[in-house]
Amino acid sequence: MAIDPEALLRAMFDAAVAAAQPARCVPPHLPPVPKGRTVVVGAGKASAAMARAVEDAWPGDLSGLVVTRYGHAVPCERIEIVEAAHPVPDAAGRAAAGRILEMVRGLTADDLVLCLISGGGSALLTLPAPGLTLEDKQAVNRALLKSGAAIGDMNCVRKHLSAIKGGRLAAAAALAPLVSLLISDVPGDDPSVIASGPTVPDGTTLADARGVLARFGIAEPAKVLEFLVTAEETPKPGDPCFAGNRTVLVATPQASLEAAAEVARRAGVTPLILGDAIEGEARDVALVHAGIARQAARHGQPARPPCVLLSGGETTVTVRGEGRGGRNAEFLLALTVALAGHPGIHAIACDTDGIDGTEDNAGAVTGPDSLARAADRGLDAKARLADNDGYGFFDGLGDLVVTGPTFTNVNDFRAVLVLSDGLS
Repeated sequence: MAIDPEALLRAMFDAAVAAAQPARCVPPHLPPVPKGRTVVVGAGKASAAMARAVEDAWPGDLSGLVVTRYGHAVPCERIEIVEAAHPVPDAAGRAAAGRILEMVRGLTADDLVLCLISGGGSALLTLPAPGLTLEDKQAVNRALLKSGAAIGDMNCVRKHLSAIKGGRLAAAAALAPLVSLLISDVPGDDPSVIASGPTVPDGTTLADARGVLARFGIAEPAKVLEFLVTAEETPKPGDPCFAGNRTVLVATPQASLEAAAEVARRAGVTPLILGDAIEGEARDVALVHAGIARQAARHGQPARPPCVLLSGGETTVTVRGEGRGGRNAEFLLALTVALAGHPGIHAIACDTDGIDGTEDNAGAVTGPDSLARAADRGLDAKARLADNDGYGFFDGLGDLVVTGPTFTNVNDFRAVLVLSDGLS
């Protein structure tokens, strides 16, 4: 049976997204109804869809508030949905975070706090620590986003500048049992990194946060650096505020990669999952993927064609140019350049939330004819890569993948499909 490369790539991506849909993965993990009140709070690109899934499955009364990215709201009847800015926080997110903190205060041991957390929550759940302003946090966020810092480093800083992240939401809930349901968007699925861990202990320190800013040459605002010297530490492992709390990962990048792998198997293609936690500069990760794909095509290692290399995680982009595009477009353009029109190799790279960086696309697709078609249209792939303009390159080819918000987020999805032998 002949394989349609683009259709198969898209089917694998769609399966990865479907595996992490809140309606599918949230209800099996809901806790028992408490004697008292159930207060639902949360943040992230998937949080509104998670709230809807809770409402549809919850047998008792509940109330609450979650904050999601603009355009990612899902209608709910009992849980208020607030939209705010991502990746740079805004006043709407700050106000929502303040209200969430107040909602969990004063509860008793008979009540329940159900916290719904997904990727994007760090920017959306923004509440500056006393002495800092929203503008201070915005400035640091912008600098970190451009620096090429990994998500763990970024969230280390965010925790220590916040009145709600880094376990401080759990501290505010005090006596009430707290159950956190998490959709992971971070390499390694560390709950303390997902949305900067508002309900779990923080193993990082103020010194760690200062070290991140120093390593990436971020020295402004000066008030932030001064704050990181004098501030109180976040709650650490063993703090009584976490006693009896429960944290559950309801969807992970690995589960989504396995769903995509099953689609490949049904199509007669051997799947190879390279990793669910791959980090590094997007263009460097692309070179490694290209090398493995060429080895498979030429030598049948680590598998003979037809095979597909699957990977997840979160790459980074150090912005030096003036172009448009997120890390998936950057990866795919670098892969296209590295493969140089290699016959029989096709690829897709998309963000599972449907938004690559700050653009309107999830990612893009590429194939053996991409460079030739680009040349016909006057698109110089290497020049576009130097300008960080993956979006412009694939938009010019008509090869963007546009899904709109998917209402989930298990990070990047990459599939490199090797259909036939070819010259290296």
